[in-house]
Amino acid sequence: MAYENKNFGESRNESLYSKRIKAGKRRTYFFDVRSTRGNDYFITITESKKRFDDNGYDRHKMFLYKEDFNKFLAALTETIGYVKTDLMPDFDFDAFNHDQENENEEGGAIAASVVESVTAEDNSNVDDWKI
Repeated sequence: MAYENKNFGESRNESLYSKRIKAGKRRTYFFDVRSTRGNDYFITITESKKRFDDNGYDRHKMFLYKEDFNKFLAALTETIGYVKTDLMPDFDFDAFNHDQENENEEGGAIAASVVESVTAEDNSNVDDWKI
């Protein structure tokens, strides 16, 4: 069943910003910035995998809200750092940057920037958000 909200002049399902990362032959990650009714913003992270029978895609989506940006970034950075320095210190992770050069994306690696701290004054209810 499809849901159409006629209160908006444009679709709220569209991304305001999107970044695509191809990972192998069958897997792609999408990082999308979306907005809520109240003009608040959140990120969706989607893993899309082509099915082995070539009959469509399996998608897994994660929602990341502004109040969790800093915690998420810190945990991801710490986890990746642990793998790079403690578990695989001799592995050349930069050898895989060529995939993004082939897609004409600048910079090679994904650049993560720390988001400014957000106050806990957000009283919006996630159930009221329509995407």
